[in-house]
Amino acid sequence: MTIKMVALDLDDTLLNSQLKISPACVRAIRAARQKGVIITLSTGRMFQSALPYARQLEIDVPIITYQGAWVKSSLSGEVLYYQPVPAGLARQVMLFFRQQGVHYHCYYNDELCIESSSAEADDYACLAGVDARMYDDLITALGHYDTLKIMAISTNESRLLEMEKEMKARFADQLYITRSKPFYLEVMNRLAGKAQALALIADHLGIQPAEVMAIGDSFNDLDMIKWAGWGVAMGNAIASVKEAADFVTFSNEEEGVAEALQRFVLQ
Repeated sequence: MTIKMVALDLDDTLLNSQLKISPACVRAIRAARQKGVIITLSTGRMFQSALPYARQLEIDVPIITYQGAWVKSSLSGEVLYYQPVPAGLARQVMLFFRQQGVHYHCYYNDELCIESSSAEADDYACLAGVDARMYDDLITALGHYDTLKIMAISTNESRLLEMEKEMKARFADQLYITRSKPFYLEVMNRLAGKAQALALIADHLGIQPAEVMAIGDSFNDLDMIKWAGWGVAMGNAIASVKEAADFVTFSNEEEGVAEALQRFVLQ
């Protein structure tokens, strides 16, 4: 097995609970790059939120953001893929979330956009490392901006599951709907998805699927874990990701990314 490219999820995969990349993981990634292996990031985060980690790792390749809806080079700024949510569908999704009475936000111009302050908004902005921009009405703003993702947040997981089920029944053929954490429900263009974005980058770089390793932990990582020639689940991954993976590494708190790179790339 020859790995030429590795795609890394960020939250709960490469990042520990302090939202940091451990020194061991940094060293392993640098060693892999010195061997000529391409390292990219594959995250549901906005580009602005993922970019500091790409810069820390000195990655100069396209990175996958917004669950695959936006693929953009971390240094040159070249855009390989851009698939916003169609405005009519975005309006329906926002109305649905509004009717459900849950916090929701969207992204205009790579900014986190909200209608009102809330604990959910504050917590998410802190996680993403960005400031939120306030709008009087996010739905009205759709007349002026594209949105790459719409997210609802609820700590009531059973309620969020019911919302996910209802949304998939209504929009399964029109939108890509997934969860990055048990309490984050995310909606993108149906042409988004980490697997599709990863396939695009691999083709752009002349790399075959069998030469790609993907590492992740959650629902939104499942498609790229299945697509990659070698799928790796974190020790803290959900059961379905572990079942789909070719290998289960250590948890994100135990530097599982470094372990996987050492085992399959550096040895």
